[in-house]
Amino acid sequence: MRKDRLKYFADFNDKELKIFKKLSTPRKIQDFLEKIPINFDYRRDTCMSPRKVLRKNKAHCIEAAIFAAAALLFHGQPPLLLDLKSVDHDYDHVVALFKKNGRWGAISKTNHAVLRFREPVYRDVRELAMSFFHEYFDDNGKKNLRSFSPPLNLLKLKKCDWLFSEKDLWYIVDALDKCPHYPILTRSAIASLRRADPIEIKAGKITQWKRACNFKSI
Repeated sequence: MRKDRLKYFADFNDKELKIFKKLSTPRKIQDFLEKIPINFDYRRDTCMSPRKVLRKNKAHCIEAAIFAAAALLFHGQPPLLLDLKSVDHDYDHVVALFKKNGRWGAISKTNHAVLRFREPVYRDVRELAMSFFHEYFDDNGKKNLRSFSPPLNLLKLKKCDWLFSEKDLWYIVDALDKCPHYPILTRSAIASLRRADPIEIKAGKITQWKRACNFKSI
């Protein structure tokens, strides 16, 4: 880890730092995130910092993406987020971006069999974002991905407490929303979209974590 990155993690304890040290590659970060339960937000919406994710041992997509960005930062890579924006009645999705050998990949947490990890094989961010398009459908089979943001570097934000804050990181959500988003479809293209097949819809409903799962802090 480069010395100039150490300052961002000065407030972390030895146990927390030990975890980050182990997460030295995107694959290891993804494997770690697969082992912690989905945050179902039983009582209220949350947007937890990486420190709180470690303490609570749960995360939903943007919390996992921010955590992955922190792990990438710890090992010398820029902490980049990508926002995938859907239609109003569907959910947006957020992933952490990384580059290897000049190609883009993504770390992603989801409770379903789709919208998951992307190997670093994509020439640019648009190509990577488009790889999610055919997976991004609702229970009726409608394909709902509409636009994507440029990479958001979390080090460029005015606030610098996103690594360890005890408060929800809504300012990151706001920053992603305010980013310019690049549309991927024209109105005519949207009108002619074919719905996902029934077998795709069935596969898309497979879940990894059940709401009855017990959360254990680490």
